[in-house]
Amino acid sequence: MNLNGKSVNRKRVLLGSAGLLVLMLILVIVWYIFSEWGLSPGKTPAPPDFDEQRAYADIEYQLSLGPRTIGSQAHTDTVNYIQDALRSAKWKVEVQDIDKDGHPIRNIIAKRGKGSPWIILGAHYDSRFFADRDPDPANRSLPVPGADDGASGVAVLLELGRALPTKMDGQIWLVFFDAEDNGGQNGWDWIMGSRAFVADLQGKPDAVVILDMVGDANLDIYMEANSNKILKEEIWQQAADLGYSQFHPSVKNSIIDDHTPFLQAGIPAVDIIDFNYLYWHTTNDTLDKVSAASLDVVGETVLTWLLNYGK
Repeated sequence: MNLNGKSVNRKRVLLGSAGLLVLMLILVIVWYIFSEWGLSPGKTPAPPDFDEQRAYADIEYQLSLGPRTIGSQAHTDTVNYIQDALRSAKWKVEVQDIDKDGHPIRNIIAKRGKGSPWIILGAHYDSRFFADRDPDPANRSLPVPGADDGASGVAVLLELGRALPTKMDGQIWLVFFDAEDNGGQNGWDWIMGSRAFVADLQGKPDAVVILDMVGDANLDIYMEANSNKILKEEIWQQAADLGYSQFHPSVKNSIIDDHTPFLQAGIPAVDIIDFNYLYWHTTNDTLDKVSAASLDVVGETVLTWLLNYGK
């Protein structure tokens, strides 16, 4: 009897130990899931945070490299910087090298997820060779620093890449276009990088959002005439819901920008751009003309719209 009793007790101990191990394994799995999604058990999930100061620092760093004109060391350094930032945020990154009309073009593409919906967020990172709209004729042979025109869109896109959850429904691509900004100069045309990208694109994304000149300290973003009507209404309504009066729900400009090739291919696309920028294509497009607050308005609007897309 005593031996049998010891045997039973031993079995109970073994079963108890196995149950404890299973419980610990379950707790580890639950912890991993919550940590991966940024959750805390028993609490409402915190929304992803767009860090406008970090985005502003992205502009500051780009300007420290110098004008990102094609062929310059600053251009090469920017390509490397963007890739490193995206890989650190767990994006799969590739560089699309294309020769277009004898000009080298490097588009940077970051991908995450699969399936539908498929959304592309884009911005151009190159800056203009010559500041041909500068009020001082002596400056018109100098390159544009590109704080707002180029660096601001890149900064918002990079911070969105950091803020977005690593797991979402469907797939998201972040595309940094080259050769957008040199139309009419040295045999270049406008939006060459995005034209080449769309020509090589397999399939049709559900939506494309282009960010260009979104850091103006005096931010005023009107609807662009050619952009997809549904996307305009959704994003501008999202801005209104967040209390951002900098998004004006009326059309003001018709612009050729990186959304244009997508529209021509029958893909819904919208251009978010403040085209009232006084320092466009001048040597005064400098860091003091942009603000973290403006980056936050655009970043939070796009981030919230993206997280609510299709819901």
